[in-house]
Amino acid sequence: MKKISSYKPWVETLKAFGVRLTLPRKTVLQVLADNREGLTPEEVCRLGRASHPGLGLVTVYRALELFEKLGMIRRVHSGGHCQSYSASFGDTHFVVCTRCGRVTEFPCCGLLPLFAHVRARTGYEVTGHILEITGLCPDCVKSGEN
Repeated sequence: MKKISSYKPWVETLKAFGVRLTLPRKTVLQVLADNREGLTPEEVCRLGRASHPGLGLVTVYRALELFEKLGMIRRVHSGGHCQSYSASFGDTHFVVCTRCGRVTEFPCCGLLPLFAHVRARTGYEVTGHILEITGLCPDCVKSGEN
């Protein structure tokens, strides 16, 4: 299991905003750090209880809301879940495996010309965007199952 200290950007983000790294918050971060697929709050809670039996679902929801607000995690719309969450570092996007649910982050690149085009055509000033790509991860492609 990876240690939360290997994810210093998260710890530094919390410190920068004056947010305490409580045991429940650390547990939620650890679960997200250790999993490569989008997790629902219920899954985060279930997995987190392995190391912190007192972890409650309401606490998980609050932690996820806080971490999303601080840009540490993002909602992932994978499978039938519109409330899955995955770790996020910076201005990046996700590609989601439609078979196993694995989530892989990739850097944001090449969108600035698109935003300029949208502004020129519509007059809108782009203030945000959501880009999520779906497909099959390398492991699922290798397995050859459809």
